[in-house]
This record gives sequence, structure tokens and C-alpha cells, in this order.
Amino acid sequence: MDQPQRKIVFASSNHATGCYEKEGLHTKPDMPVRPDSYYGVSKCLGEALGRYYVDAHGMSVICLRIGSFQPAPRGVRQPATWISYRDTAQLVRRSIETDLPFGIFYGISGNTRAYWDTSNARELLGYQPEDNAEAFAAQLLPARV
Repeated sequence: MDQPQRKIVFASSNHATGCYEKEGLHTKPDMPVRPDSYYGVSKCLGEALGRYYVDAHGMSVICLRIGSFQPAPRGVRQPATWISYRDTAQLVRRSIETDLPFGIFYGISGNTRAYWDTSNARELLGYQPEDNAEAFAAQLLPARV
């Protein structure tokens, strides 16, 4: 009988690549880490440790660089970074169910204004976000004159 594969779904953070955001760059999960804080550095370390456990111990580790996990987006940044509760649940479920040994994915809803690339989560995990922060944008962003 096969042993069940040991799996970790690591709650990483967008702060692992936060310096790209400060420069206004669209960020993909395969870009080198550029943490924006000690917190971001700690998440980079967690991702590297996860990769080590995959290589050294045959585990499966999926790292989710989670955006703004809130009931609804707030402020001017979150129309780009928000992830709804139900999209979070779907992304975590798909991370648990995947056979991938390792992966890094941004965790945001299907936000029109997103500046983090979620295409690998869609392609490799089958993630299909159901929510979009744009539904709240009129309440959050100043009207254009």
C-alpha cells in the first residue's frame, strides 16, 4: 500500500515580493524574491524551507502568497490585492488536492486591477476565482473628474 504523500500548504505572503509592487511592476511567481520587510524575509525563508523539504524528504509543499484576506476590499490598494473567503477556500482546497511536489502561487481573487499574476494557479491548480474586487471599486476609489 502506498504511503500518503505528506503535504504542506504554506501561508506565505505577497510581502515576499513587495519591492516589485513599490516599483509598480506586474509580478509573476517565478520572479526572484524581493521582500519589502522583515516579515517578507521570513516568508521567503519559509518558501525556501518548503523547497528543501520537497527535495530532501519527498514532501509536497504549496506556497500561497496571500493578498488582502478580508470580508470585502478596503482602501485604494485592495481592489488589486483582495482575496475573498470563498476564493481562499477554493485555492487552499486545490492546493491540497494537487499532485504537484512544489509550487508558488499568488492568492488573490479575479481582480480586474490585479498586479500579481495568477495564471500559474489557474493552469496548474485549476483555480477559478469566483469574486472580483471590482464589484466594490466604486465604493473604495475616488470618483474621476
